[in-house]
Amino acid sequence: MATQAKKPGAPSPVRQEIGSATAARLEANPAIKKIRNDSVQAYFHADFLSNAECATLIDIIDAGRRPSTLLSRTKDDTFRTSESCDMDRYSPIIQPIDERVAALLGMQPEHGETMQGQRYAPAQQFRAHHDYFHQGEPYWPKMQQTGGQRTWTAMCYLNDVGEGGATWFPQAGIRVPPRKRMLLIWNNMNPDGSPNERTLHEGMAVVRGTKYIFTKWFREQPWLQG
Repeated sequence: MATQAKKPGAPSPVRQEIGSATAARLEANPAIKKIRNDSVQAYFHADFLSNAECATLIDIIDAGRRPSTLLSRTKDDTFRTSESCDMDRYSPIIQPIDERVAALLGMQPEHGETMQGQRYAPAQQFRAHHDYFHQGEPYWPKMQQTGGQRTWTAMCYLNDVGEGGATWFPQAGIRVPPRKRMLLIWNNMNPDGSPNERTLHEGMAVVRGTKYIFTKWFREQPWLQG
């Protein structure tokens, strides 16, 4: 993940088109509500998953969890303290959900990265970061070879949390508490296709309970190669 320390990148007609097409598709879906905000394009689908799907995904995360990692270097060991699980996109359990997310956004499945599950125990967090890639970072050439820039993020809450664990966009003034079955969706780009610095967001520390989510990121070009 990238932080706000670097200049993020230039406008892009390709990302601009992806942003407008996806937003139009989401806004035409009566099951999806737009979050009223002038800084970030954000939406939610209240009941995207069933209770049974949530329970199954939680079991998968618990079985495969490992310490979460960061793409950017940081000396702060408290920056991201959650656990993660890379899900098998071709499994009979994951593939239908994975492709359902892509279809909801109008994305080709091959543009989507592997769905990642995350677990936050009490006091665990993911401090303020961007999902998009900063083009001045050393990792950028590799990202260009694997689909380029991240455009949209889709994140689903798999359980209710006793206290804490909200997703907070401090610069946009958006704070979303965990709600079981709800899919939160946002565009990481500005209307002109440049990275939107106001999408800076934080997985706030869980105070009571354990938080489970899955996250799926989409690229401007196919992420799957071959």
